[in-house]
Amino acid sequence: MAKLDTDIYVGKDDVGKNLYRKKTYYTLCIEQDVLANNKDEADTLLTDNGGINHSKIGKDITDTNNGVETYMVDANYTDSETTQFMGKVKYDTDTYNQSLEDAIENGDIEIDTWADEDEPNQLTKIKLVMTAEEEDKNAGVVRDKDGNVKSEVTNG
Repeated sequence: MAKLDTDIYVGKDDVGKNLYRKKTYYTLCIEQDVLANNKDEADTLLTDNGGINHSKIGKDITDTNNGVETYMVDANYTDSETTQFMGKVKYDTDTYNQSLEDAIENGDIEIDTWADEDEPNQLTKIKLVMTAEEEDKNAGVVRDKDGNVKSEVTNG
């Protein structure tokens, strides 16, 4: 007689009964979030540091009542969706109708779901006005040491 691997314990009252086994397949969905600078970095972080901890997949996740015992538990990867942009971490200037400086001082931070994925960081300084030297360079103007126009370069 071959010995069968099972966690069912049998006694004299079980003589004549049959042992049955059923495999049931479940779909497990794991949705994880990560803070990253861009989608590629997020994909790498999620792949390298996310997913399922297979050491936690065991008999303790099953119900075993009224004579039912778990023989085996397994989990396998089947598919995943693409990583989706959910929002940008920003200083909250809207909730309290405050300036960026006030939000920074108060530490009011939120995840803005209306923000654009590629919008610049709020703390990035954006230059709105060119210096006189930059204007001259863009216009092709060359000045002497006294600031007088030496020549003007024209296209065409």
